[in-house]
Amino acid sequence: MQIQIDRDAGERAYMQLYRQLRAAVVSGALPAGSRLPSKRSLAAETGLSLITVEHALALLCDEGYAETRPRSGCYAVFGGGSAPPALPPAALEDMSAGDDAPADFPFSVWARTMRRVLTDYDRRILSRSPNCGCIELRRALAGYLERSRGIAVRPEQILVGAGAEYLYGLVVQLLGRERRYALEEPCYEKIRRVYEANGARCEGLPMGPDGIVSEALAQSTAGVLHVTPFHSYPSGVTAPASKRHEYARWAKERGAYVVEDDYDAEFASLRGQIETIFSLAPERVLYLNTFSKILAPSVRVGFLVLPQALLESYARRLDFYSCTVPVFDQLVLAEFIAQGHLERYINRRKRLLKKQKS
Repeated sequence: MQIQIDRDAGERAYMQLYRQLRAAVVSGALPAGSRLPSKRSLAAETGLSLITVEHALALLCDEGYAETRPRSGCYAVFGGGSAPPALPPAALEDMSAGDDAPADFPFSVWARTMRRVLTDYDRRILSRSPNCGCIELRRALAGYLERSRGIAVRPEQILVGAGAEYLYGLVVQLLGRERRYALEEPCYEKIRRVYEANGARCEGLPMGPDGIVSEALAQSTAGVLHVTPFHSYPSGVTAPASKRHEYARWAKERGAYVVEDDYDAEFASLRGQIETIFSLAPERVLYLNTFSKILAPSVRVGFLVLPQALLESYARRLDFYSCTVPVFDQLVLAEFIAQGHLERYINRRKRLLKKQKS
């Protein structure tokens, strides 16, 4: 393989190596079942440290493009290989935010951020929010998505709302009740109930060990597919790379849309970035996430990222809706993200989870 690492690029070396290996696996240059170059040979070829190479290979395995085999090496499994086993439902948490904040929630930092917003923004916290959300928060979210998910979007593509359930309703009103909405079966029941309450017709597609069963997806006549690829509740299934590519391909071929519910994905990988379906088909995917699960139940702030082509439709049909999140709450979260507190908290939680698993 010809691996080129640009040390002057803004991207970290392990991510450059990961992306080039991933491209070789997806293109078939490294077909399923083939052995990847050893970490020592990759380190020698690229001039990177063994730790950096190990990080890239671990991320490749985390995302389902490869797997390690004891005393044998790392092998490509994209489009083949064994699927990750489903977790027993008893081991999973409900998708709802629960009643209490995590014990390690950085309350003192949050309180300090609130005081700073009160001082810096003064009476502006009493003003009416722009309908799509404050620009400060949408800019902070755009930066966070690029750093944590590799999603490059404009702030104008981001809509802020009070939690995922509110945003589910916007999805139906934007894409239309005349479409059929396919859901994972089983799925978090509130997803179905909110869609049906907004007049949508839903159908459940059975889950296999790696995601929705391919035959059921191929036979579906739905125009919208709602998936939680990184931690489906209550099945516990995490969709590997081949399944995420399948979802994206299905949407492109059908002219359909995927609603990517990224619930709990911040902690789906303990090593680094997780590839999204949005990054595979940004013109066909609506990306959704909420902070009530990441931070605390009281942080009722969710956001929806729209494909560029849907912005005009949204402006024409739905931009009369007022934002459902107070300005003060938006500015506190924007400052919390912009100052790096969110990512430090997530990284600390990841280290704790990793320690608990070891």
